[in-house]
Amino acid sequence: MKYQLFEEVVLRKDFHEKRLKKGDVATIVDYHPVPSGESGYSLEVFNALGETVTIIVLPESAIEPLTGDEIFTVRSLAVA
Repeated sequence: MKYQLFEEVVLRKDFHEKRLKKGDVATIVDYHPVPSGESGYSLEVFNALGETVTIIVLPESAIEPLTGDEIFTVRSLAVA
């Protein structure tokens, strides 16, 4: 498992069906190992008030770690 449970990660691409955009931050809430393929994670996405927006299951290749040279920003969910 590359990431830890409850670690915050960044989406590497848009997921229009969930109104999520590349660069959105999500929290890992579960790990899904796949012995013969790519493992994945369940991610919970929160709004600026800390309320759950959605939960999405993605392969490990669809997320990346936060880095120290990044800052948070705010965008409207309606504009995904």
